[in-house]
Amino acid sequence: MSGPTVTVVLPCLNEAASLPAVLAAVPVGYRCLVVDNNSTDDTALVAAQHGAQVVAEPRPGYGAAVHAGVVAARTPLVAVLDGDGSLDPAALPALVADIAAGADLAVGRRRREPGTRWPWHARLGTAAVCWRLRTRHGLPVHDIAPMRVARRDALLDLGVTDRRSGYPLELLVRAAQARWQVTERDVVYRSRTGGVSKVSGSMRGSIIAALDFWRVIS
Repeated sequence: MSGPTVTVVLPCLNEAASLPAVLAAVPVGYRCLVVDNNSTDDTALVAAQHGAQVVAEPRPGYGAAVHAGVVAARTPLVAVLDGDGSLDPAALPALVADIAAGADLAVGRRRREPGTRWPWHARLGTAAVCWRLRTRHGLPVHDIAPMRVARRDALLDLGVTDRRSGYPLELLVRAAQARWQVTERDVVYRSRTGGVSKVSGSMRGSIIAALDFWRVIS
């Protein structure tokens, strides 16, 4: 097949400071698609200046931005990761290789780089939710898919409906229900390179995410 086979979807809200380095680190041959989710900075302009396709998603919410990016993608595979610089796009080819080897969904498990801030309430919530995924849904994961790769059409057919923080968790639950083969690989997690986290950066953000998670998994 000629042309790119992977679109990297980056849902963004005020990530102008981080995007240049993130986009530069995306593997050669992958297409970059930035979803601007109501940014008040120059996220869209910076993304376009660095060669990314830009899609505007006015409906607020992580899930809304991700879904818009997946719909707009035109490649067989889609990868998703944050545009804040906390995850290295260089880890994507290993996940893509898992899909090529037969997995339906390949996800990253964050391994904190020394000195990286990862609030206790965010780590505790993630651990609790993943325990539930393993014990109730039989899914062998230890993180909520902060970086992931899947086949575009299959992902859309899975029918994830959450448009807020619960999107990645609902994706995992539906993947388990569909008996998808899910692989998990360690990925380096480091401090964001600009801006403030919309989830773990505040207690309020973590509580909202926790409520979204509980609604999905209960």
